[in-house]
Amino acid sequence: MQLVIGRIIRAHGIRGEVVVQVTTDEPATRYTAGATLATDPAAAGPLTIESVRPHQGRLIIAFDGVLDRDGAEALRGLRLCIDSGDVAPHADPDEFLDFQLVGLTAVDRAGENLGEVVGVEHGPAADLLVLRRTDGGRTLVPFVRAIVPTVDLDAGRVVLTPPEGLLDL
Repeated sequence: MQLVIGRIIRAHGIRGEVVVQVTTDEPATRYTAGATLATDPAAAGPLTIESVRPHQGRLIIAFDGVLDRDGAEALRGLRLCIDSGDVAPHADPDEFLDFQLVGLTAVDRAGENLGEVVGVEHGPAADLLVLRRTDGGRTLVPFVRAIVPTVDLDAGRVVLTPPEGLLDL
């Protein structure tokens, strides 16, 4: 599975550099000279980083073979990806990556199916699981221990103990 770790926003200058909006918690690990990143759409082919520098909360990146502004402009809008198999698991058992949660079945304590986790939204106060309920509706569930006491990746499920009315919103 491909994980998006950034998006090329625009060209920067005339030497083929681009501005990248970072969407990974580990930019220093993911964006290093010599690293090769997949692209989405894949037709652009993999890109190898030549140099990286921070700039106003984003990164300025030069890729091998992109020599001028026209080449950089052709990359505008591309998503930069890595393979999920290349991501090391967290040492903390209570830390999860978005791709690990998406697709899990949500059940209540009695084991009744409540729906499927179809996304994760990162809010300022807490992360939210996007739950597609069995009735077809969608609900945002705060990803906190009081409401999501169990995440069982091996069993492919999360146990929810939602407060009254949460799943009716």
